[in-house]
Amino acid sequence: MKRIIMMVLRNLLFVPYGWFKLCYYASHVEKYTEEQRYSLLKYIDGKANKGGNVHIDVYGKENIPEQNGFMFFPNHQGLYDVLAIIEACPTPFSVVAKKEIANIPFLKQVFACMKAYMIDREDVRQAMEIIVNVTKEVKKGRNYLIFAEGTRSKQGNQPGEFKGGSFKAATKAKCPIVPVALIDAFKPFDTNTISPVTVQVHFLKPMLYEEYKDMKTTEIAQEVKRRIEEVIREYTQI
Repeated sequence: MKRIIMMVLRNLLFVPYGWFKLCYYASHVEKYTEEQRYSLLKYIDGKANKGGNVHIDVYGKENIPEQNGFMFFPNHQGLYDVLAIIEACPTPFSVVAKKEIANIPFLKQVFACMKAYMIDREDVRQAMEIIVNVTKEVKKGRNYLIFAEGTRSKQGNQPGEFKGGSFKAATKAKCPIVPVALIDAFKPFDTNTISPVTVQVHFLKPMLYEEYKDMKTTEIAQEVKRRIEEVIREYTQI
C-alpha cells in the first residue's frame, strides 16, 4: 500500500489525466485497436513504476514469438505480476484472471482495456466457455497470459503447483507456449516498503506444438514449471 501511495503522489499532476483516459478506454474498448489500448497501458505502467521506485529487468525478449497467437505462462507472485509483464513485453496480450480481483480499482480498468476474461473457479461451465473462447481468439492471432498456479504462491520466488487444466486452451489452439519466470514481482505490492526494488522478467524459449503434442496437460505443466524454476535458481539463491 505504501508503494501505491508513493506512485500516486509522485505522479500527482499526471494521475487525473491518466485515470480519466484509462477509464475512458476501458469503457470504450471498441473505439481503439488492441495496439492503441496496450500502448496506453504501457505508458501509464511506466509512469507508475518510475514513481514507485520499481525497475524492470527484462531477459529473453527475443524469445517472444514474432507471429501472434501464443500464450504466456508465468509463475504467480502477486497483484503486480501483470504490470511487470506489460512493461517488459512489447507485444499486446490479454489475460485470464480470477474473478476475485475483477473489482480492484485500476486493475479492473487495466483488465477491461485488455479485454481480459475473469474466470470463476467454482463455475466449471463458465470456465469451459472461457477455454473455448480463448482457444478461438488465440487461433485468430490474439495472445494470452494465464497463471497456471491459479493463485499466487505466497512463498516469494518459490512457485506453487502448476495445474494441467490451465494449458487446455493452448493445446487446443496448438499455439506456442512461452514460460515466463518472474523474480521478486511480489515485492512492489506485497511487502510494506517503498525502498527501490528490481523485478526480473524472463521470457523463456517457447514450447512449440510439435514439442508438446504428445504430452498430457499435467506433463506440460510440470515441464513449464521445471523450466521456470531452473531460471529462478540461476538468478537467486533459492
